[in-house]
Amino acid sequence: MQEYKVKIIEIKRVTHDVRSYKFEKPAGFKFTPGQAADVSINKPGFVDLKRPFTFTCLNDWDHLEFTIKSYNDHNGVTKEIGKLVVGDELIISEPWGTISYKGEGTFIAGGAGVTPFIAILRDLEKNKQIGNNKLLFANKTESDIILKDEFEKMLGKNFINILSAEKSSKYASGIITKDFLKRNVDDLSKKFYVCGPDPMIAAMEKILIDLGVNKTLIVKEEF
Repeated sequence: MQEYKVKIIEIKRVTHDVRSYKFEKPAGFKFTPGQAADVSINKPGFVDLKRPFTFTCLNDWDHLEFTIKSYNDHNGVTKEIGKLVVGDELIISEPWGTISYKGEGTFIAGGAGVTPFIAILRDLEKNKQIGNNKLLFANKTESDIILKDEFEKMLGKNFINILSAEKSSKYASGIITKDFLKRNVDDLSKKFYVCGPDPMIAAMEKILIDLGVNKTLIVKEEF
């Protein structure tokens, strides 16, 4: 698989522990919204430490973008990425599939698991195809909600948040349960897109099947 060395051209803070990284786009580089690439840092000791990250840009942008959460309690790749500055280089692979849009439905995300949905929803909005797609987004606190303003503008009342570590007058409290899904999903015959930590994906799949959702309607991110 071909690899590309690309320079970071802009870094923006998205939340207290999430940043967007814009970087050079190799000539002719194309991907499907929802696809990822294997990424490493072009620095000694990190070149061979590859991690998958999902593109959060669109194909018609003149640059590429990842939106990455840095886990500072791990001495790993995301912590090191959090130290990068403009001009530093990443090494990226060709894009490969993880999750793709297969029709209108409900997107269910936990924390940084929302990243594969960013390009998909941005692409739908650009093409005026958001329709009645819905995003159910689970986080610990309101300050953890990635791209909150953009999703609110894009989805309106179909952007539904739940917080597990904070009480809020605006959002539900707790985790995504069968009752929460029953209250917030009115059509179980459409697609369900699920992305988050592995235990959450397994729990959501079980709940959806218990609710009578056909397994073929569940689209999961699988690395």
